[in-house]
Amino acid sequence: MKRKLFLGFLFILLLSIAVGSFFVFGTYSEGYRAGTVMKLSTKGYLFKTLEGQLNMGGMAGSDGGDIATTTWAFSVDKGNEQVVKAIEEAVDNGSRVKLFYKEKYFQFDWRGETKYFVFKVDQVGGK
Repeated sequence: MKRKLFLGFLFILLLSIAVGSFFVFGTYSEGYRAGTVMKLSTKGYLFKTLEGQLNMGGMAGSDGGDIATTTWAFSVDKGNEQVVKAIEEAVDNGSRVKLFYKEKYFQFDWRGETKYFVFKVDQVGGK
């Protein structure tokens, strides 16, 4: 009886670890967004995360006056220095970039404020 109880507990534990790993490390979708990076900052009280905003442009109103801009919030994994450096260069130059991202299933506070994690940056062109 103890052996069956132990095996049942072990099975539930392994299943929980597998499901938890899937939701923490699994990717829901991948894609890219283009625009001008407005900011990249480190945020958080206990868990410091890298957060940024991308200005994807806007549409002028029918009368040509109002412009509504669209911004997109993203996160960068800690330790991804290549991406951070490329984003900082784009901010310094004011150049447009294409940010490739992976969308996670859930947002966890210790990883970032968003579900979107940038893993690659391409420069689109001049200003």
